[in-house]
Amino acid sequence: MKKVVLKLDLHDDKAKQKAMKTVSTLSGINSIAMDMKDKKLTVVGDVDPIDIVGKLRKGWHTEILTVGPEKEEKKDGGKKDEGKKDDKKDDDKKKDTEKQIKELVEAYKAYNPHHTKFYYVQSIEENPNACVIL
Repeated sequence: MKKVVLKLDLHDDKAKQKAMKTVSTLSGINSIAMDMKDKKLTVVGDVDPIDIVGKLRKGWHTEILTVGPEKEEKKDGGKKDEGKKDDKKDDDKKKDTEKQIKELVEAYKAYNPHHTKFYYVQSIEENPNACVIL
């Protein structure tokens, strides 16, 4: 089970209902929750985050905020020696989680190559045949 948190560009309750209905058509979803204050959609279930974004991109601007396990484990305030071992395990878990998130982001970039964050600006010195109006 995965918990996927997405940020949607929604403005009213009608758009919220449409977004939730769109996501609910995917198979493998256990629960859907929407926080209109932060404009975050939380989806829990056995579903690919890229499929969710693909469905929602048709109507709204969508960003993946987090992808992780369904329930987060709480830390106990045990002994100091056990805490050191837990820290090593937590660091390994964080590295694995970061690696999974990085793989999902790379897959998302491959899925939607037109959504880029970097722009290339070409100057007149680089292309002397470019048209310039002064």
